[in-house]
Amino acid sequence: MNLLDTHEPTSGDPDVGVEVVAIVLAAGRGRRFGPGTKQLVEVDGRALVGHAVATALAAGVSRVVVVVGHDADAVAAAAEDAADGAELEVVVNDDHAAGQGTSVAAGASAVLSRHPLPDAVVILLADQPGVLPETVRAVGAAVTTGASAARASYADRPNHPVAFAPRILPRLTELTGDAGARQLLDDLDVVPVLVAGLAPRDVDTPEDLASLRGRGATSRAD
Repeated sequence: MNLLDTHEPTSGDPDVGVEVVAIVLAAGRGRRFGPGTKQLVEVDGRALVGHAVATALAAGVSRVVVVVGHDADAVAAAAEDAADGAELEVVVNDDHAAGQGTSVAAGASAVLSRHPLPDAVVILLADQPGVLPETVRAVGAAVTTGASAARASYADRPNHPVAFAPRILPRLTELTGDAGARQLLDDLDVVPVLVAGLAPRDVDTPEDLASLRGRGATSRAD
């Protein structure tokens, strides 16, 4: 069974020439997962962080920014391996223990530091290998027509990926704590991008990983 088969986006197509930057959040310790580095565990022969990078690149983004922290060198190496020579920027978040918001801020700061700014910024999690490349494209496209933010909306709930217009980047750099970008999304008019099927599972625990592996899944980003 393919992890991604049941998550086809039903709205949002990217325009030719649209520049999208993906930020992959891969800095956390993942204490619920137990010993080891969660971002490095393999599903279908590829590290979790590698799945996120490969998905972003398969979506056709112009650049990928990977925010690392815990076990930074090893996670960065796995991300670079998945990039296979494509443009990749690694940002080290020394404050990652203070919460996911600090990683969003670090990634947004890296995007703001280079000009011209992209047309959209899409944020992906390094522990959610079931996200489709076409979902990344759809949420990115949704903010290029004037919206401040967009979010994948699955049959059961809204979830990742999320996208922001470049004018929101300064506000992303101010985020702190464990809420990540949720606190900002609550203040914005967020466009829902409809995606068929249930939200992809996060790999938060060894049980999540065992369940994912038990499905014999592969990624269409390969």
